[in-house]
Parts: sequence; structure tokens; C-alpha cells
Amino acid sequence: MSMQLRIVHRTTFEYDGRAVASYNQARMTPLTTPGQIVSYSRVEVSPAPWSFDYRDYFGTAVTAFEVLDPHESMTVTATSTVYTDRAPAGMPTIGWDQLADPDVADEYTEYLALTHAVALHPELSARVDRIRADAAMPGDAARDICALIHREVEYRPGATDVHTRAADAWEQRAGVCQDMAHLTIGALRTLGIPARYVSGYFHPQARPQVGETVPGESHAWVEWWDHGWHAFDPTNDSEPGDRYVVVATGRDYGDVKPLSGIFSGAKTQAMNVDVVLTRLG
Repeated sequence: MSMQLRIVHRTTFEYDGRAVASYNQARMTPLTTPGQIVSYSRVEVSPAPWSFDYRDYFGTAVTAFEVLDPHESMTVTATSTVYTDRAPAGMPTIGWDQLADPDVADEYTEYLALTHAVALHPELSARVDRIRADAAMPGDAARDICALIHREVEYRPGATDVHTRAADAWEQRAGVCQDMAHLTIGALRTLGIPARYVSGYFHPQARPQVGETVPGESHAWVEWWDHGWHAFDPTNDSEPGDRYVVVATGRDYGDVKPLSGIFSGAKTQAMNVDVVLTRLG
């Protein structure tokens, strides 16, 4: 079911005092891919900044901006309109022997590294090894891993933060979509399956009504390589469909942060994030 979605993602920073300067990067512009077309996208910042746009190493659209006037607050608003029409994923095609080809490891080396964020707890690593022993193909193992994470890790907002490691989320068996993605990525890479982190948005209603605006939030899922990138959402134990909008991909959350930067002058800051989605057609 194809659809047209409008996303408004607003982030407000309130400073404890006046920030003399702020230097930031925003990864809040959706990508145009075979499954989605971006018809409108704009990133607005108040106070007015100096800014420029570029593509990072992983192909994500980045808006870099500097606010050099003293300010007590800053608002970043990303507005996008995206048409989605995703074809169903095909059956697994790559075998374990093909995956072991040195050329695969060479081409996808960034997506095989067990970074600090995704390295596994020893208990989960042992269970992943058992999944590998029973899986005829890498794609079968990948689906079983997603099912395991979905089944055993409780989705619990507030249980973790953006700095939580996958191993810690597994130990407490709780986390959010970021943790589910990191756990899945670590498990896939342990088996030599290239895997990457995907950030974006997900319309929360199974049958979105045209014209209705609903609250949402940033979402995360994974893609593994199987003669092409195969997407799956371990949080919801399903393949991403037309309710999903891709913004960025990378090795882990560190590569796809919606907003990152530094500021000077004020001592601390508070951040408020508001995301709303509307189905337009």
C-alpha cells in the first residue's frame, strides 16, 4: 500500500544562560531510494544560522550549521514530504560459502566491525552460534536472530539511553529500538553477515487515515546484505513497509544521530523533541 507522508521533526534546546556559539550537524533529511521518493525537504534553524549541505561517507544528507549570535534557546525544524512504495523483500539468495568470499569482507568491512556499541554479551553470542548451526542460509539466520531479539528483549522506554551498549541492553533484557538494532547488528556481524543501522520514522497506525496528524518519534531498524540490502525491524518483528521513512544509514547510532554538535557560553542545556506525521495520500 503506497502512501505519501509528511513528517515534521522539531527539536528545541533551552540553555542555562546564554550560548555564545553553537556548531551542529543535522541528519534529518530523508533519502530518495528505490522504495521512497522525497518530494519536499527543508531544515530550518532559529536563530538564523550560517549553513551548508553535503553528503557524508555513508550517503546521508547532512545540514551543517553554526549559530554565532548569543542565544538562550535554539529550534531546529525538519519538514519533509515523502512518497513510499516498497516492494516485498525476496527470499534469501546468498549462501554461507558465498558470504565467506574475501571480496565480500573487503567491500563491506565497515559493516562487519564489532564496534563498542554493538559487541555482544557472551551469552547472546553463544545463542547466535546455535542459530548459525541450524540455519541453511544467512538470510534464515538473520530472521531467526531478529525473532530472538524481539522475543526476549522488552521494549521499555527509559530503560536505556543513547550511550547504552548492546551487551548491557541484553543483560537487562530491556531497551528501545536503538538497542534492538544494535543487538541485531552485533549478532549478524558475529556470523560474518554485513549489517547496518537504519534511522528514520515509522507511522504508528496500522492503517493511517488521510489527513490525520499523529504523534511519532524517530525509529531504528537494520539492513543486512544478501545480494543487496534487506531491511527488517526487530522491534516490531516485521519487514519495513510503506509506513517507514529512511533518513540515514551507518555502522551504528553514532553515524546517524539526528542532531549532534557543541556549544559554548552556557553551562547546560535541556532538549525537547517533537515529531508528528500526517498521511497526505
